[in-house]
Amino acid sequence: MRRIDERAIKAHADLRFRSEYDYALFEYYRSAKVIAFLERAGVPLRGRVLDAGCGGGGMPLSLAEDADMVVGIDPAERFQDAGVRLGRERSLTNLHFTLADGMALPFPGQSFDLVLSHAVIEHVADAPLYLRECARVLAPGGHVYLSTAPYLSFAGAHLPRLKIPVPLHLIAGRRVAFATFQKLARYAPWTLREPANENSFIKAARRGEVKHDDLLEKVRVRRLRAQIEASGLRIVREELHATATVRRMPGPVGRWLRDSPLTQDALISNMEYVLAEAAT
Repeated sequence: MRRIDERAIKAHADLRFRSEYDYALFEYYRSAKVIAFLERAGVPLRGRVLDAGCGGGGMPLSLAEDADMVVGIDPAERFQDAGVRLGRERSLTNLHFTLADGMALPFPGQSFDLVLSHAVIEHVADAPLYLRECARVLAPGGHVYLSTAPYLSFAGAHLPRLKIPVPLHLIAGRRVAFATFQKLARYAPWTLREPANENSFIKAARRGEVKHDDLLEKVRVRRLRAQIEASGLRIVREELHATATVRRMPGPVGRWLRDSPLTQDALISNMEYVLAEAAT
């Protein structure tokens, strides 16, 4: 099992907003947790691997140390200053990046043994189409790794946090919360918990830019399960990670809050799946 180096993850997390290169290094070290999840699920890291939304390219860089061939795609060329550079520095000849849309993958069917979608599906305009494309390029016997978070949770909302922990998106709705954070970032950044260098709302306000909401898919647990089934995939393994508040509660209470349709969308901070082709 790939060793999870918490000290290295923390060190690079503190530097990740300096540049795309630094963020890719953070993703490289954090990827050990994804690999450990795959190993617990019995999914071998070998063969042909696609990262269907690689960002700066830190995850594909890590996967290329074990797999035969790794391709990272993203609709923005963030990987040019990060993943490509890191791959060259480490002389990885089995790592490739290309500009592509995950909803129209430029690969023939059954091209990959493993497809990764790490915190991507919430940012695509058509989640069912994206999942069908992942299923289309999956080779027989292959697997899809998928991670995301419900949009009603703090982690899944992709919004800043107030110094006073008020769940504004739950109280006022996403549209009002997003507009409010734009104004706070411009006129009262001291009300926000994240420092300026880690807060995209503050960065946009200081540059005089209008920040657009890039949370395009409003992920919910039951809805995602239905989308997976409709795409021709099936769930092999599902892990729902509850928030720290829920984990501190007595076991039965915490499990009920995590699993109940009434509360789980607000109290799950991360969802991880291993998927495979549905039985025909």
